[in-house]
Amino acid sequence: GSSWYVGTGFFFAPVLALVSPWPTLTAALWVFIAIAGLWLGLPGLAMATGLAMVLRSNTDISEDYWRSIIDYPHVTPAATAGAAS
Repeated sequence: GSSWYVGTGFFFAPVLALVSPWPTLTAALWVFIAIAGLWLGLPGLAMATGLAMVLRSNTDISEDYWRSIIDYPHVTPAATAGAAS
């Protein structure tokens, strides 16, 4: 998710220093950085809102739902017993 945004900070810091003599280009880069931050922040806000709605409704999110998100195969008790021996 947001690791790329932190990583690009290491790229943009020297670039901003290099283009500082040109205020228009510097402003354009700051606008790009701000839009990228907004693009990252809006889905985070949506996820936090969804989580708050679930917590307020006092319902349980089933394990099948979480497994469908990360595409993790469902493990049956027989499969785990055979793997342990």
